[in-house]
Amino acid sequence: MTKKEIAENFLKLAASGHSHEAFRLYVGKNFKHHNAHFKGDADTLMLAMEESSRKNPNKIFKIHHILEDENLVAVHSHLKQTPADIGFAVVHILKFKSDKIVELWDLGQPIPKDTINENGMF
Repeated sequence: MTKKEIAENFLKLAASGHSHEAFRLYVGKNFKHHNAHFKGDADTLMLAMEESSRKNPNKIFKIHHILEDENLVAVHSHLKQTPADIGFAVVHILKFKSDKIVELWDLGQPIPKDTINENGMF
């Protein structure tokens, strides 16, 4: 399995309410993340992802681009908490050691209802 495939599977599992499985399969020892809303350890993030899925069981996560450069993978996606939600443009950057994710950054931008840019965010 490529790093791009691992990143895709990890994020899809986490978004669909299977964060425990995602972390068990794909996260390495000493994992850390940089989401400013949570402590930087694996367990805290895994539980936050689980809680998000519980609160929003109909979440929609659509990947638009995946880029790989050596031990880094970047995933550009559209995240909607509910089908009616306009959502966020999200970028996850995952750092790998061998075939395990050891570090994660996530950045999100709300999609504006009215936009000047005719190209959209995706």
